[in-house]
Amino acid sequence: MIKSFLISISFSITLIASQQIILVVADDFNTSKAKLECYEDGKLIFNTIDVNIGKNGLAWGLGEVILKQRSNEPIKYEGDKKAPIGVFKLSNIYGYKVKSLYNMPYLYASENLICVDDSNSSFYNQIIEANGDEKSFEYMKRQDEQYRLGIVVEHNTNAQNRRGSCIFLHIKKSLNAPTAGCTSMSLSEIQKIALWLDKSKNPLLIQIPKNLSKEVLKHYPKLKSSKLLPL
Repeated sequence: MIKSFLISISFSITLIASQQIILVVADDFNTSKAKLECYEDGKLIFNTIDVNIGKNGLAWGLGEVILKQRSNEPIKYEGDKKAPIGVFKLSNIYGYKVKSLYNMPYLYASENLICVDDSNSSFYNQIIEANGDEKSFEYMKRQDEQYRLGIVVEHNTNAQNRRGSCIFLHIKKSLNAPTAGCTSMSLSEIQKIALWLDKSKNPLLIQIPKNLSKEVLKHYPKLKSSKLLPL
């Protein structure tokens, strides 16, 4: 029990002490638009980016740090077209090129690579090589180029039933096109972020509506210079 407790505390400290943070803030729960900033050791790295999020806005996801949630606020479920609220690890970069020079683990999006969104599958919310038994999934290599380059968001890593799957940062379909639950931007913007990310710096995505600003600043005071987080 003591060993488990210490591991838990150590893991929490690692998350709070993350050196790289992608911060996404929307005005409210219902908008499909948000703004994105990148921080390293509390310093803003790039100019603010306008991004598209879920068609139906935001809902509480399953992340790594517990933020205060009101009982009347929406919870994310499979197919709701809402982007998840929370603090999430960023685990992998994926793309159509066979090899990469990124400082993150890389997944080659071959024609057989899929992400399973069938909540009844033992592979729910996992990126795997297709074996023909999957009932519902999406291909990681798409004809519309939205997944030409992307970043895997570790939402619902324990694959809780129907709580949402296959959440990424990826290329936007068009200027103002909302997503089915991911966060999208231009190819040049995601290329810039992908080249900056470094697994050794414990990169995180923090994605919230503006009313959670004080809660986030309590956990991550290094973000106090952000204009997206009103005090």
